Amino acid sequence: MIVQIQGNVGFSITLDPTVWIFDDRKIELEQAFYDGDQEQQRNEEQDVWDRNEYQQKLRPPVNQSVTRYNRKKVLENSYVMPIHHFLKNAEPNHDANEAILHTANGDYTITFEQLEQSYLLFSIDGKPLTENGPVHVIFNDGSNKDAPFTGVEHISIV
Repeated sequence: MIVQIQGNVGFSITLDPTVWIFDDRKIELEQAFYDGDQEQQRNEEQDVWDRNEYQQKLRPPVNQSVTRYNRKKVLENSYVMPIHHFLKNAEPNHDANEAILHTANGDYTITFEQLEQSYLLFSIDGKPLTENGPVHVIFNDGSNKDAPFTGVEHISIV
């Protein structure tokens, strides 16, 4: 249930999507695909994350007080995690231009830019993706929302 990012990066990293359910950076699947009016709000939220990036390197932002309501909500919804948080920590080299998604069904090549702007679906109805998991890759524009890259176990940066 882990995902490795390696290749043309400064640091190879291993991700454990099973703990992201408690991470404040997660986004509800239904909220992940904004229309034009909500893009401003998304940019403002991104600015907050960028200002606090040094704290994320020390420890990820974890919701310290999960209320009973939030706990129930977490166990009922589907969530994605923006991958750019993790790519920054891997420190891709300046010449990185492609990413290979290694899945149980074969390998798929996408541009590095597409990867940077993608989401990792890690939870459906509050449960980790045990079938076709550990994560699915969905582009942030939602163009492959109905047919994401499933069963992604490893990502190679080229």
